[in-house]
Amino acid sequence: MLVDSHCHLEYKGLVEDQAGVLARAREAGVGAFLNISTKRAEWEQVVATATREPDVFASVGIHPHEADPHEDLGRDVLLATTESPRVIAIGETGLDYFYEHSDRDTQAKLFRMHIDVARETGLPIIIHTRDAEDDTFEILRDEMQKGAFPALIHCFTASAKFGRKVLDLGLTISLSGIVTFKNAKDLQAAAQEIPEDRLLVETDSPFLAPVPNRGKVCEPAYVADTARFVAELRGTEPEKLADQTTANFKKLFSKAKL
Repeated sequence: MLVDSHCHLEYKGLVEDQAGVLARAREAGVGAFLNISTKRAEWEQVVATATREPDVFASVGIHPHEADPHEDLGRDVLLATTESPRVIAIGETGLDYFYEHSDRDTQAKLFRMHIDVARETGLPIIIHTRDAEDDTFEILRDEMQKGAFPALIHCFTASAKFGRKVLDLGLTISLSGIVTFKNAKDLQAAAQEIPEDRLLVETDSPFLAPVPNRGKVCEPAYVADTARFVAELRGTEPEKLADQTTANFKKLFSKAKL
């Protein structure tokens, strides 16, 4: 069994045939899905899908691209949404300095607010970071000193140095289809360093389809391709990697009943 630890089932490219998307993934051996929100308007739908589909779970949060429109979002609004039994995580949230769609200070403010809710609820926080390694780490280190919280770097593409630093803080790292790309040599090297009990796989679908499906709309079924590639990269059997990453998912997202 595999878990797609990060997908956007409500996004264009998947939502039009959501039942078919899920059926194809299940046939490929995917036994659970974490459906991620990026803005408040998506929360109701991700929870509804998770309520309807017993193997789908929901995460609620504000992506850094959406920080400016949500600048005044209070923590209590986010906290209340986590009461749903189908909400097992906070996010995605974090920092993105590549596109600069939102003010950096606003991104940081909301990132810290998400961490506060994660700390209070015990739910893992799902972190997006792009071109913001130093500030992401500084916020994580600062917040960890206030009290520990479970956290995951999703779609890891950062440096090996950053990876080692966040692993030292106790975080988990998830690999997407990017690791299969021919030009991802540094990422492939970093992926071999991740401890087996801190590793997850994901699609980030409908984005970032792995080889051999690159260029297509990505579907959760393709997490099997990423898992096979990572297993070969790390010199292990695909079945062992599937079992290990599923166990890691269950441990990190302990609210999920699998």
